[in-house]
Amino acid sequence: MPRQNTSPADFPPAILAQIEQLAQSIVAQRKSRGETQAQWASKLGISQPTMARIERGDPAVAMATYVSCLWQLNPALDLGQLLPAQVSQSSAQNASISIAASTIITKARGQKDSKLQKEASSKAAAIEQQAQIERNFAAARAALDFFKSPPF
Repeated sequence: MPRQNTSPADFPPAILAQIEQLAQSIVAQRKSRGETQAQWASKLGISQPTMARIERGDPAVAMATYVSCLWQLNPALDLGQLLPAQVSQSSAQNASISIAASTIITKARGQKDSKLQKEASSKAAAIEQQAQIERNFAAARAALDFFKSPPF
C-alpha cells in the first residue's frame, strides 16, 4: 500500500497555529538559557538549519525532532499525558511493568551475590526503559492519528 503523507499546507489552521506557538516557546526557552541555535542543534544531533526551521514553526520538520527539543527543555516530559483518559489501559499495563521492575530490584538487593544484583538491576532498568518507550510510542501514534484526522 502506498504511503500517504499529509502535506503541511493541508494541516488545519489550528494545528499550524499550535506549531507556531510551540516554535516561539522553544525560541524563548533557548534564548533564556543563553544558548545559540548551533549549540542546541549540536545537542539534538540535528543541523543548525533544521533548528532554524523548528524555530520558524515549520510543520514539515519531523515530530520526533520537535519532541527532542521539548525533552531538551524538560527531560521529565511524558507524552502519554497528552492522551485522553480513555487510553489508560496501556497505562495500567505500564504500571504493572513498573511494579515488576521494582520487585526485581527489591529481590536483587536481598541477594548477597553482587553479580546477581547487577544482572537483576540491569533487567529491571531494561524493563522500565521498554515501558517508557511504549508509552512514548503510544503518545506519538495518538498524535499521528490526530494529524491524519479530517480538518476541523
